[in-house]
Amino acid sequence: MAKDNNKIENFEKTLFKAADKLRKNMDAAEYKHIVLGLIFLKYISDSFEDLYLKIKEGKGDFAGANPEDADEYRAENVFFVPQISRWPYLHSRSKLPSIGKDIDDAMELIEKENPTLKGILPKVYARPNLDKAALGGLIDLVGNIALGTEAAKSKDLLGRVYEYFLGEFANAEGKKGGQFYTPKSIVRIMVEMIEPYKGRIFDPACGSGGMFIMSEKFIESHKGRIDDIAIYGQESNQTTYRLCRMNLAIRGIDGSQVKWNTEDSFLNDLHKDLKADFVLANPPFNDSDWSGQLLQKDPRWQYGMPPASNANYAWLQHMIYHLSPKGVMACVLANGSLSSQTNNEGDIRKSLVENDLVDCIVALPKQLFYNTGIPACIWFISRKRTGNGDRKRTGEILFIDTSEVGFMADKTHREFSEEDMARVAGTYHEWRKRDGKYEDIKGFCKSAGIEEITKHNFVLTPGRYVGIQNEIDDGIPFADKIGGLTKKLAEQMAEEKKLDEEIKKQLKNVGFNL
Repeated sequence: MAKDNNKIENFEKTLFKAADKLRKNMDAAEYKHIVLGLIFLKYISDSFEDLYLKIKEGKGDFAGANPEDADEYRAENVFFVPQISRWPYLHSRSKLPSIGKDIDDAMELIEKENPTLKGILPKVYARPNLDKAALGGLIDLVGNIALGTEAAKSKDLLGRVYEYFLGEFANAEGKKGGQFYTPKSIVRIMVEMIEPYKGRIFDPACGSGGMFIMSEKFIESHKGRIDDIAIYGQESNQTTYRLCRMNLAIRGIDGSQVKWNTEDSFLNDLHKDLKADFVLANPPFNDSDWSGQLLQKDPRWQYGMPPASNANYAWLQHMIYHLSPKGVMACVLANGSLSSQTNNEGDIRKSLVENDLVDCIVALPKQLFYNTGIPACIWFISRKRTGNGDRKRTGEILFIDTSEVGFMADKTHREFSEEDMARVAGTYHEWRKRDGKYEDIKGFCKSAGIEEITKHNFVLTPGRYVGIQNEIDDGIPFADKIGGLTKKLAEQMAEEKKLDEEIKKQLKNVGFNL
């Protein structure tokens, strides 16, 4: 299995490098829509062709069915793809100068036949600045993604390629890229810790939909049912929203409750009545342009009015407002949210702790994000701390410090290994269990009570609680260590002096006078 995963990862990397070469002078922000749109088109065409052949064969439930009847595909939750939008047809025209217009027309027809995709697909292929020869090469490249004959394998591979490309484009775009993509390491830890098996999942700043995709993967890996979850989201950037809807569609996830509007979740909450079982989000850090001055008496601010100059505590309270009575949430915020005492933030944080909502704080290492170097953390909020299958842990908060955890995946970005993620999530679960085997580990984790937190004036920075990891104690007293080091240094200096004198002597013997 590991060998298969490595093969796919190598294939993804090779494919991205080849696609990136065809980009030429085009900006990555523009190019990503061209590439991802083609991958999406290939996906729905492959899915269609698989069902088309079964209907055409006419066996079992498909006896007498018409393979060109769109209703046959809707009944099987497969997108209907018109004749001139199908991949084999477009691929056959990839070297023609009209290929850009052909693809735009194909996207228009697909949206017309499938109302849930209306306004989602990119129609950017006929633009004059897009090199048509490069576009033809890209079509040939994407045409090689469907390896093997089984449609399920093809779909899974297409989904993985799509996800990999999202991350690589976020990396290429740098600061701008992080607006639509949360690194997989962070999402994995959040999902593994709150375990969204069943119920309503909400992300009010959903970007390209990574939180939803990872929740689906989590359920599949734990033998759950995808039908047991319903997803709700909101995104203010229209191009990012489109990426999200395509990302969900390529995974067969219903994205109808993922909404877009030009305002945002604060000014125009499109899920006003939602009470979610799980909230997962990575909202913009320290947003000073969130229109807080227009929302002074909003019912969402149950624990204090968030400052108009920073949206961190507005996001936290917005998500808490949407939590069900037993809901849990994970939210990525800048580290400043853990300690700021200005503009009422310290008072709000104190109120959240005193109302027994804060379950766990995880400090993250630097260089995890594509768009910022600001140190970040994850807040875990829970409304089920009185038991409900776990131990009663009111008046306690678990602090985990991962600032020295992970490895450098490249020169600029850090990631968590599988072992790192398992350690962090496992620590949280053992702490939460009724008969868990949790223990404080200096420098890594600490379960702190309300008295200790009060002494720290409700500052929630994990480093204050977990302390610094002890050096390995070898049993040698400090004074003896210093004495030994001093003696060793003196011996080295004497040896060096002796060697220096020997060199001078040899040089003198051959006629050099120093």
